[in-house]
Amino acid sequence: MKDIVGKVAFITGAGSGIGLGMARTFHAAGMKVVLADLDQQHLDAALPHFRAQPQAVHAIKLDVTNREAMARAADEVERVFGRVHVLCNNAGVGVFGSLLEASYDDWDWALSVNLGGAINGVQALLPRMLAHGEGGHIVTTSSMSGLLACIGGIYITSKYALVGYMESLRLELASHRIGVSVLCPGLVNTAIFEGENSRPARYRNTRFRALVSDAQGDVMREQVLPTGMDPMEIGRRVLQGIRRNDLYILTHAEYEPGLRERFAAILASFPAETPPAARVAASAGVLRHPMFAAERDRRLAQRRNRSPNKARRKSKARAKSGSGRAIKKRKPR
Repeated sequence: MKDIVGKVAFITGAGSGIGLGMARTFHAAGMKVVLADLDQQHLDAALPHFRAQPQAVHAIKLDVTNREAMARAADEVERVFGRVHVLCNNAGVGVFGSLLEASYDDWDWALSVNLGGAINGVQALLPRMLAHGEGGHIVTTSSMSGLLACIGGIYITSKYALVGYMESLRLELASHRIGVSVLCPGLVNTAIFEGENSRPARYRNTRFRALVSDAQGDVMREQVLPTGMDPMEIGRRVLQGIRRNDLYILTHAEYEPGLRERFAAILASFPAETPPAARVAASAGVLRHPMFAAERDRRLAQRRNRSPNKARRKSKARAKSGSGRAIKKRKPR
């Protein structure tokens, strides 16, 4: 998907936040974008961002938990723009509270949107992408909470599931020219805590306090979230990830130490023993998959190439020869 001009992107949760950041970035890069969102007011507020080329954007009011509506949306996209090449499963809700207080309604709502919405998007659009055979890409928005557990166990469970879902899907699509990425951002300046306002009546049996209505919510909205990354920057990093076919799109460097500690704890938990050879042979297919080794090596090479020391060396090399050669002053005669 390096050649994206004229291609069609279908983005859920695109009326605001990260989804809108993706849509604006893709649109500016020459793509046709479909904004799908449950909130019509968000869609109406988003459309003015695309005045430069309104013919290349289309809005659909969509509940991602409704499978029939998702199928109708896929039909509508093809009628308006033709074949879909990029699917961004971005719609999600922030359900935060103690697992000790969670009700079934809390679980059912969060999983139906965060995990079920992504499943519905793939089920509705992947067969069409496979059928047209032109290649494509699927991006699903998880979270740094999908790699590093902290607070909000229901939210974390749904986001962890998305990481495994995309890893598995990438394995299966490797030979079909359809890339797969999982986006795991840290703090972003969005209205994530306002999602409680969209909780359907059938899921209202909750014991969680709504963060949008108390003092803690005011602190999050007024002091914490404004320090987060701009959704437009997330959009730019997602587009780069699509072009490079990155499996993991990680945007916030400050979370690396915590992830290293988690991974180290996992590795330290293996038993210090030599497993039976027969058991190793029987499990050979899952012990070390080449996809992960290839992704590791590719990303480490990218990381070395953009390191500050290497950038300085390249800058000095350009200064000695080529267009960056320093201009020497002539001595007066």
